[in-house]
Amino acid sequence: MKSFLLSSLCIVMLAISACSESPRQNPRELSEEEQNIDKIISEASFQDLEGNAVQVSDFAGKVVLIDFWETWCGPCLQVFPAMDSLQNEYPEDFVVIAVNLNDSDSPEDVEDFKEGNEYDFVYTIDNENVGNQIIKLGIPFKVFVDPEGYLITTELGSSGTEGDYRKAKEIIEQNKTS
Repeated sequence: MKSFLLSSLCIVMLAISACSESPRQNPRELSEEEQNIDKIISEASFQDLEGNAVQVSDFAGKVVLIDFWETWCGPCLQVFPAMDSLQNEYPEDFVVIAVNLNDSDSPEDVEDFKEGNEYDFVYTIDNENVGNQIIKLGIPFKVFVDPEGYLITTELGSSGTEGDYRKAKEIIEQNKTS
C-alpha cells in the first residue's frame, strides 16, 4: 500500500511540474516591461517573403537585432547601411531580422524594397502583430537578443547612422560568443 501511495504521489508531482510554466531566466535584471518583451520575442514568429516562419531561435549563437520598420520611415532606413555593415563585420556573430509592421506596407512593398536595396537582412512581415504587443510609441524600434535568445535591450528611435552603429557594435562585442 505504501508503495502504491508513493508511486501515486510521484506521478502527481511529475504532472504538476510538467504542467507548470517555468519562467524564463534572463541573466539580466529586467523591468516588468522588458520581461514581457523578452517573453513575447522568445515565442514570436514572423513570416519571411517566401511564407516561411522565422523565429529568434533560428539564429541561436548570434546576437540578433529585430528591427521593426516600414518603407516610409526615414529614421528606420537611415540606419540600415550601418546595420548591414555590422552584419558584414560580424557574419558569424550578428544578424538583422528586418520586421516590417505591415501597417501601411504590403508584402509586395517589402519585396520591392528588398530588390531595390542590397542589404543582406532577413526580411520578414509581422503577420502575428508582435510589434503591436511590444511597441508603445512608434518606430524605429529595435530589439537586441543575445546568442542564447534572451533580451539584451530595446531602443526606440535612432541616434543617426554613426550613433546606432556604435551602440550596436558595442552590444555585439559584449555579447558575441566567438
